[in-house]
Amino acid sequence: MAYYVYLLASKKYGTLYIGVTNDIIRRIHEHKSKVAAGFSKRYCVDRLVWFEIYDDPLTAITREKELKKWRREWKVRLIEEKNPQWIDLYPQIAV
Repeated sequence: MAYYVYLLASKKYGTLYIGVTNDIIRRIHEHKSKVAAGFSKRYCVDRLVWFEIYDDPLTAITREKELKKWRREWKVRLIEEKNPQWIDLYPQIAV
């Protein structure tokens, strides 16, 4: 099973959200549908701009916690290394 650490944004350079899941398509769909109350719903953070894949949950959770401690500028740089236009990656993976 794969585990995903992901970053969502409200827009380019907007509000960021970091999460971890074992089903990225379902989880991002939940964010986009705003089915659960919380940070991403409150701040309209639903654009998948970055993700990494891991083989085990502990490694993914450790990475998520590490990223949550990062400065915002480091997170922006991480996104822009692979996704300089901050395009929503969800349509590409939800095929």
